[in-house]
Amino acid sequence: MTSTTRRLVLTSALALALAACARQESPAPADAAAPPPGAAAEAAPAVQDSDPAATPPPTQAGAATPLELEGLGDLRIGQAPPAGWAARGAQESPACSTLSSEQHPGVYAMVLDGKVQRITVGQRSQVKLIEGIGVGASEADVGKWFAGFRETPHAYEAAPAKYLTAPNADSGGPALRFEIGQDGKVSAMHVGTMPALGYVEGCS
Repeated sequence: MTSTTRRLVLTSALALALAACARQESPAPADAAAPPPGAAAEAAPAVQDSDPAATPPPTQAGAATPLELEGLGDLRIGQAPPAGWAARGAQESPACSTLSSEQHPGVYAMVLDGKVQRITVGQRSQVKLIEGIGVGASEADVGKWFAGFRETPHAYEAAPAKYLTAPNADSGGPALRFEIGQDGKVSAMHVGTMPALGYVEGCS
């Protein structure tokens, strides 16, 4: 074999070896695809509980104060209304007026001759009696605590709607009266003295 032939053979062999190496894939570094520490935590937004039931509704102002025969907080039967109670588009006259307070939504005070004679807890109020009875309670629940109340027909709703009035309502002292709707539940509660306790339309 001549020297020229030998050089051609060696050159061809070297070229083939370099081509074979080029076809092999170099492995990527082990940490090349790994995100930097903390990157996953930064990229993923915090998951917050969106279930409305998990968040308790705000407590209505004044709801924790119970309704008693003597009154509601500083609003007392037989006394002048305290500051904060005023006529807001309700019935008002020198002899009789209906007052409300922003601290007790859904509660109304009937004032005759300057003195509170009746307090009404209506549909928008969460105020309850100390027995736990409030608007929305069933007639059966009322009967468990207040047996012997007089039943009279409701002035504006058909039976089974009715009024339930304490048997001592005519004694001259404050008494309790429930309005029961056609669904058999309390639609309003009143404490006060007669005749105001029995009024069905404003001051009459």
